[in-house]
Amino acid sequence: MDEVIACDRLKRTYPGTSATVVAVNDVSLGVHAGEMLAIVGPSGAGKTTLLGLLGGVGETEKDQIFVGGRNLLRLSAAERLALRRRFIGFVFQSAGLVPLLNARENVALALELSGTRFQDAQESAHKALEQVGLGDRAEHRPHELSGGEQQRVALARAMVKSPLVLLADEPTGQLDSDTGLAMFTLLREMAASGTAVIMATHDDALVEGADRVLGLADGRIRADQQD
Repeated sequence: MDEVIACDRLKRTYPGTSATVVAVNDVSLGVHAGEMLAIVGPSGAGKTTLLGLLGGVGETEKDQIFVGGRNLLRLSAAERLALRRRFIGFVFQSAGLVPLLNARENVALALELSGTRFQDAQESAHKALEQVGLGDRAEHRPHELSGGEQQRVALARAMVKSPLVLLADEPTGQLDSDTGLAMFTLLREMAASGTAVIMATHDDALVEGADRVLGLADGRIRADQQD
């Protein structure tokens, strides 16, 4: 299997009050199509920053990031945005849904931003909601949905694009155990369909179910936690 996303010697620093903070430091990794990778480590280890960089969000000091064979850092801002909208899905601890849009419209928006016709986007969005068990909640706005349902809408929004890569930051962090298990099952199904799934997580169940685990500490990959 070819790596669908890879980075080489990724580094990201921030100015601190007394010294420069190194959030990601010399990180190299690659993830194959259909692989589920869990990134673990304490709060402040750099997990969220790393996911953002892999998704083309934020600037780096040294590095290469390849998605589908294209180096994100050699693309213009507009080209990078277009690639991110088409090939990368995001699921975060907070669902991040648009409050004024219903579930179907929130999911369809991911396609419409990439140029899909309105009607086609709406139909695909409804199918994606059915996949996550929310076909009967398509007309509900976020405030009418439970936290777990909102997270499933967010996953449907990522799934509907059939992305090459899914980046998930603590996707079960605010969910009860049953809903978290359902979320893991859906992520596993995405990997089975060929999407490379990269998760930052503290959830033992997600870690145990991943194909590979990388430990991160002080912005660096911990070799002793690699599987």
